Amino acid sequence: MIVFATGSDSGPTPEQRFDRLVDLPPSSKLVYRTLDEDGPLTQRGIRQRALLPARTTRDALAKLKEADLVEERMYVPDARKRLYAPRPVVRPDEVDLSA
Repeated sequence: MIVFATGSDSGPTPEQRFDRLVDLPPSSKLVYRTLDEDGPLTQRGIRQRALLPARTTRDALAKLKEADLVEERMYVPDARKRLYAPRPVVRPDEVDLSA
């Protein structure tokens, strides 16, 4: 087995993700909150819970993926669909500095 080192770039921290989320449009924030509350969902599940049109949901997910705020996985029951899960976000003032 060959393993490649990719360096120390492990992606943005939860605090950096929060800053990215703040800059996104309201529809993206609503989709993120829906995912955060209801767990991993397909696009259809997001649309049903957030009451958003399909195009708005797709656009919001694209912006969230670009900002590294959601993770996209294969939906096992139907490989044509994808499952979306939120990545952790932490407000900078909620960070525990005592650790």
